[in-house]
Amino acid sequence: MERPRWESPVERAIREAQERGEFDDLPGAGRPLPLGDPDGPEDPLWWVRKKLAAEQLDLSAAMPPALAMRKEAAGYPESLLDLRTEDAVRAVLDDFNRRVRRDRLRPPDPGMPQLLAPTVDVDAMVARWRDLRAASQLPEVDPPVTTGEARPRRRWWRRRR
Repeated sequence: MERPRWESPVERAIREAQERGEFDDLPGAGRPLPLGDPDGPEDPLWWVRKKLAAEQLDLSAAMPPALAMRKEAAGYPESLLDLRTEDAVRAVLDDFNRRVRRDRLRPPDPGMPQLLAPTVDVDAMVARWRDLRAASQLPEVDPPVTTGEARPRRRWWRRRR
């Protein structure tokens, strides 16, 4: 193999690694490179999706806020099944609607269209949550009702007065 008169430091490092045999027995050696998803249509970002799946990464934090909220709303009411009371469900949905309204006040990024996430109908979503909860046989648990104000317990160091 004839060496060129001048080679860059990167080319030299690659050549020396080849000579040492560091590229021998790599996984996938001798097989063609996977240049697309054979099961689906041509997707220019197939390799990104494959890498995300292999690394088990979630890029929802990198999404614009409106898209992240749309994705969050698409999971309702199934994602709320862990909540035990109707009040807790209403609190989550009211918080979601508050975040959507606050996001609508944000000016759009320059050169980009403004993306909006729709608010959810709290009463309709609570009714769907109730139906799902009944179908999964999970009872609604209401917090215990107290008859009077609970007095805070006095600490031993505060009793001497």
